Amino acid sequence: MDGGCACGAVRYRIHVTPMFVHCCHCRDCQRETGSAFAINALVERGQIELLSGEPESVPTPSASGKGQDIRRCPACRVALWSHYAGSGEAIAFVRAGTLDDPTAVRPDVHIYTRSKLPWVAIPEGVPAVEEYYSPKQLWPAESQARFKALRR
Repeated sequence: MDGGCACGAVRYRIHVTPMFVHCCHCRDCQRETGSAFAINALVERGQIELLSGEPESVPTPSASGKGQDIRRCPACRVALWSHYAGSGEAIAFVRAGTLDDPTAVRPDVHIYTRSKLPWVAIPEGVPAVEEYYSPKQLWPAESQARFKALRR
């Protein structure tokens, strides 16, 4: 999957399918995106190839208090992916809206639904949790193995 920022200065290619895809309804994601939620595809950072440009790191507060590191295009400032304290640089939370074909991914789980806007409907059959969840309970075995390999 290829993607990039709005101005085209930063282009990337993802060489694997995402481990898991979050639709996050937390207030921070709402504020950062200016929308009702953020859709993040979790991918090993080593599987993202930069085709052009170099995103810059922008430390940003988060509800956990540990912050997140948002990688943005230095020209148009579009957020391409984030790194969170829990997984560090190993996993990139790629903003699905920056994919050339954002329909290539769909949420596996809706998180932080306690702050979901009331007019957003969650599709039937898709897990939804008020806060976060245990990956061991929801991630497929292959995704858990990929994550475990990163921790070695």
